[in-house]
Amino acid sequence: MRNSGPSASALQRDGGHPLTGGPRALGGRGVPRRSGLAIASAKSQSTGQATEDDRQAARRRRVEAVLLLAREPLTLRRLAKLANLEDATQARTLINDLSARLDRRGCAFGVVSVAGGYQLRTRSKLSPWLSAAGLDPPAQLSQPALETLVVVAARQPVVRAEVEAIRGVQCGELLRQLMDRGLLRIVGRGEELGRPLLYGTTRQFLEVFGLMGLDDLPKIGVRESA
Repeated sequence: MRNSGPSASALQRDGGHPLTGGPRALGGRGVPRRSGLAIASAKSQSTGQATEDDRQAARRRRVEAVLLLAREPLTLRRLAKLANLEDATQARTLINDLSARLDRRGCAFGVVSVAGGYQLRTRSKLSPWLSAAGLDPPAQLSQPALETLVVVAARQPVVRAEVEAIRGVQCGELLRQLMDRGLLRIVGRGEELGRPLLYGTTRQFLEVFGLMGLDDLPKIGVRESA
């Protein structure tokens, strides 16, 4: 009599049917099989994660490119717009990620917060070498001009008469030179007789000296000349 194969009860004892994908007895032990649906789901999750990682990397590259080409520090809102990001919060997250990656790689440049925004700049420890090579010339200010700038930065908004009283010399020409250099600007007029001009520092001043804002200025005391 021809053998018609194992009976249903025998299949149940073995642990399942080959066509159902269930476990089957093999050497006395059941070996589970992953269904095609489970495999597809796992692949889908892996692909989805890889795709999101790729999108995040693309966003980070856009941020780096924008910072590299920007001629001035960019606010988070401006950066988000130029790099086609969702909002300033996403821009901040990407800035922090990019900064950490540049630090880990030991890059010659990094992300710095300056003048109310963000910018890519060479590391400060390379400044002496760059200056010696003539690639990073410092702002050439005379000692009188630097002293005048310090007074304005510390006392702003300030009128010329007050600056001259502190320094003990005429400062009109020095103030004009500092304005021409983009370090000082007119911020208003005083209440004194004649409504004299009030001087203050500029955003470029913050950029040149690597300051995020006026609150980062060192606290110095200036006294009027006797």
